[in-house]
Amino acid sequence: MFWDERAKSLEKQALEPIKALEEMRGKNFSEDEILNVVVERLKEIPEYQKLFEQAFEKNNSVTIENLSKAIAAFERTLVTNNSRFDQYMRGDKDAIHISEKDGFELFKSVGCINCHNGPMFSDFKPHVIGVPRNNKLPEVDKGIADTFAFRTPTLRNLRFTAPYMHNGSLTTLKRVLEFYEDIANGKERNVDVPSENFDPLVRELKLSVKEMSLIISFLNTLNDENFDKEIPESVPSGLPVGGNIN
Repeated sequence: MFWDERAKSLEKQALEPIKALEEMRGKNFSEDEILNVVVERLKEIPEYQKLFEQAFEKNNSVTIENLSKAIAAFERTLVTNNSRFDQYMRGDKDAIHISEKDGFELFKSVGCINCHNGPMFSDFKPHVIGVPRNNKLPEVDKGIADTFAFRTPTLRNLRFTAPYMHNGSLTTLKRVLEFYEDIANGKERNVDVPSENFDPLVRELKLSVKEMSLIISFLNTLNDENFDKEIPESVPSGLPVGGNIN
């Protein structure tokens, strides 16, 4: 899990956003103390105590470990395996259009599939490709062991996950493909990553502008909206549901 593979399970992943300064922790607590603070807050809410005891069948069940298990259990319900491409692979040859089928063939022939393969369209391996800096970020993310290597992301549900790349530096799929065309031709888009450091698979890409629209058409077949989007009317803490989502 994560761009640098630092978490090997959903349970470990679930706690990291809580501990992160930029995400949920903020500046009032240290990384070492924030999880205990959250647990103590949960313990002060009787309904959460009751729900934890029901879920884990034990008294005093509000713990850091059970917090991670509860969040991970919810995350495992977010499965999207009924995209039009999934239907096509299960035998419905009319689920995707001819242009999308052509895009799939191009996706394979130009080399995208070298890294984006399997059910999740990811080899789950790190690669150095020299993603451009995001100037909105105060610090440069140097990836795994400061090598600028980042794990291959999934291509599912790209419609809902812009901006793209590990740092959100590319706002559209067209810009993503233009970036790949650049690096395939040896162009450097990040001053910190010389082309000689690029992953060898980059040199196998054969991407041109005329092929981009077809590949994007194929990528759009990987979207699946049939996941649970229900929002509860209230939560035991009494806080606004979903925060300020308007």
